[in-house]
Amino acid sequence: MNYRIPRGTQDILPEQSRKWQFIEQKIHDLCNRYNYKEIRTPVFEQTELFARGVGDTTDIVQKEMYTFDDRGGRSLTLRPEGTASTVRSFVENKMHGWADQPVKLYYVGPMFRYERPQSGRMRQFVQFGVEAMGSADPAVDAEVIGLSMDFYRELGLSNLKLVVNSLGDKESRNNHRNALIEHFEPRISEFCADCQQRLEKNPLRILDCKQDNDHELMATAPSILDYLNEDSTNYFKLVQQYLADMDIRFEVDPTLVRGLDYYNNTAFEIMIDGEGFGAITTLCGGGRYNGLVEDIGGPTTPGIGFALSIERLLMALEVQEISLPIEEGLDAYLVTMGEQANAVSPKLLHGLRSKGLAVDGDYMGKKMKAQMKAADRQKAKFVLLLGDDELAEESIMVKEMATGEQKQVPLKEIAEWIISQR
Repeated sequence: MNYRIPRGTQDILPEQSRKWQFIEQKIHDLCNRYNYKEIRTPVFEQTELFARGVGDTTDIVQKEMYTFDDRGGRSLTLRPEGTASTVRSFVENKMHGWADQPVKLYYVGPMFRYERPQSGRMRQFVQFGVEAMGSADPAVDAEVIGLSMDFYRELGLSNLKLVVNSLGDKESRNNHRNALIEHFEPRISEFCADCQQRLEKNPLRILDCKQDNDHELMATAPSILDYLNEDSTNYFKLVQQYLADMDIRFEVDPTLVRGLDYYNNTAFEIMIDGEGFGAITTLCGGGRYNGLVEDIGGPTTPGIGFALSIERLLMALEVQEISLPIEEGLDAYLVTMGEQANAVSPKLLHGLRSKGLAVDGDYMGKKMKAQMKAADRQKAKFVLLLGDDELAEESIMVKEMATGEQKQVPLKEIAEWIISQR
């Protein structure tokens, strides 16, 4: 058979994986500064977890989940997002009882959604997300947003736009829900089948419909900001004040909904302006999900988080022609000449590597000239020239590739010498 990669997936080859490693290290370093700890959850969970956590009216649950029965007849699903799994772990491991609150977690890992593959959207993709659970302080909202903005800025992205909204607390959302039903119901037959189902279950999701977004009723739909009660209004004002105090520019967009059922109060997205990025301009999205922990079986616990796609981030870096400062090349490349030199090559390479040096050598029996070309392709800082004569003198010739300068170094001192040149 002619085996090919499944549609909507990708092979990340060595040249590209260096970028992934750099970004992942940036994530670890940034989260450490903010005191977020890494969590790793299974790539599949009970299907009911996502139905309850993400929401059975969402496109993810209705259309996009990879669901299967295992040999015991249990329904399992490859995780389509990271929040539900993280909250499940929070509840199962009783993190609500930990001394330090809020519990601040982050994750980096593959997610799976069955959707039409297109630029910036894959069926297997990698998300970076953070979750802060245990505090209802609007300062945590600002912190989470600040972390996400710092991530993009420190990678060099520009033309970023932060959009925020409030979806209100339960009372505010119920009032807004009733207003939406009254607004859309007389003409709901003009909308798609999905929107017709959402009218009673979750009318807010109608505002997120891509198929009917140009319908005239969309532009005149009641704004959630007109239905916020005093508590929700004051909460949203504080979030905005904290963002302003942190010198983070933002816009308030009352039409911002987010695509998951668990959001309430603060919702936000980070978008990128400029040509060349296509129709998909959203890089990151998140918000508050007070009530989600209870839905998954835990105690009353407020929470907030965000998630972003690494693939979409890489697209943005490419569009803005940003080169990541990735260190490439070897400390040294060993070029051997003669049978005795070839015979000691494995021992010498292993010894250098055990000292923390990045080195390589020839395993293909190439001539000296071809070995030198390989050293150049591998961007080696030094070439170590070892022949039978040098071996007899217990020395090695070192050539600095940038200058062409050569130096004889005692063989037993070569590792320390290379380290001293860093």
